[in-house]
Amino acid sequence: MESLKILIPTDFSVQAEFAYLMVKKLEEKTTIDIHFLHVLNVPDTVTMDSRGDIQTCGEIDVNYVVKQKEIALRKLENLKVLYGSQINVHLVLGKTTDAILDFSNSNSFDLIVMGTKGSSGIKEVLSGSEAQIIARRSKTPLLSLMCDRSDLQIQNVLLVHNFNHPKKEGMELMHKLIKAFNTKVHLLQITSGQVEFEKASVQADMKQFAELNGIENYECHLINDKDVENGVVHFNQMSNMDIICIGTHGKGGLFHQSATEKLINHLFKPIISFHLNN
Repeated sequence: MESLKILIPTDFSVQAEFAYLMVKKLEEKTTIDIHFLHVLNVPDTVTMDSRGDIQTCGEIDVNYVVKQKEIALRKLENLKVLYGSQINVHLVLGKTTDAILDFSNSNSFDLIVMGTKGSSGIKEVLSGSEAQIIARRSKTPLLSLMCDRSDLQIQNVLLVHNFNHPKKEGMELMHKLIKAFNTKVHLLQITSGQVEFEKASVQADMKQFAELNGIENYECHLINDKDVENGVVHFNQMSNMDIICIGTHGKGGLFHQSATEKLINHLFKPIISFHLNN
């Protein structure tokens, strides 16, 4: 049986609960090694040694940090009471997104799962949600979701991609999901041109992509829309997908509008984002 080592960053909110319920859905078909991580968000001048002792530069009250650490540890231990002693819990110090990325990179996870509230407007432009930032920078695939999907039936996975130059991508996670759930993969390309003129060449590229990446059970789709985000939304209205998979080049932020990051914040579907090979 395929196995997955999964990291769930938690701030003990309902969004973290949604992430855990999603992981339990995956556990129905595959072996899961679950790790909860809480980041105590403190400046770089606050550190914790191997024994768990806190040191500060003196400007920050060490007793306050120790108290916050004790509260966080109690909450982490309570997760083991709620979910079972088989889960692993971890506490680190630092800036939230940086600490999650460092912990993930150091421990070879297959997947990060995060619940997100999303964001919009000026907040999205200036900062973005933590899930957006993780998707942009993480070497590990991210599964993000906005609500409880414990009733999800994982039968149809939508892979959104530009298939014009087919090549082998890093899709180990997708292959594990396909094998575990016997899913069908729907290959989708969104064009601003005329579908009937591009359909034959795009489908040929999709076929080559599927062969290069070992995808056997699939369907090809090409639709016209003004951009990727709207295309994915409209395709889902026509054909209800269970999970969306979309690659990213990691170029989101203030000066780059990333379709992947927009979907993470706006689409009420579980989304798996992964870094494309350059």
